[in-house]
Amino acid sequence: MTASTAAGPFETGFALVVFSGQADLKWLKILKPGFRHCFVVIENRGRWILYNPLSHRTEIAVLEGVTGTELMKCYRGQGLRVVPWLLRPVCKKSAPWGLYTCVEAIKRILGIHAHWIITPWNLYKFLKNYK
Repeated sequence: MTASTAAGPFETGFALVVFSGQADLKWLKILKPGFRHCFVVIENRGRWILYNPLSHRTEIAVLEGVTGTELMKCYRGQGLRVVPWLLRPVCKKSAPWGLYTCVEAIKRILGIHAHWIITPWNLYKFLKNYK
């Protein structure tokens, strides 16, 4: 194990948080249009790792040969909203308990411990307003 893997591969780096209005489950239609699901793509050693937590399974894929700019252009071309995010080291304390949702999964990857962020819209506003 190298020092970089011992520290964790995603403690710093770059991520794209992607928001979608698609709702395959009826109850998701109560959420704000355009913000019914979210997933993340994380840069790691020149590759991108797609992490898409769905209600019935989690999709994980390695995307090679593509840049962050190309990914943003592709997702935005599909009508999705994309928020670039710089991964930063976070303090090593337990995250607050929460239901396993796409939002909670993405918050864990980004190191966000704000318990009031429970919908994709809440997460989007937080990311856009973060200073």
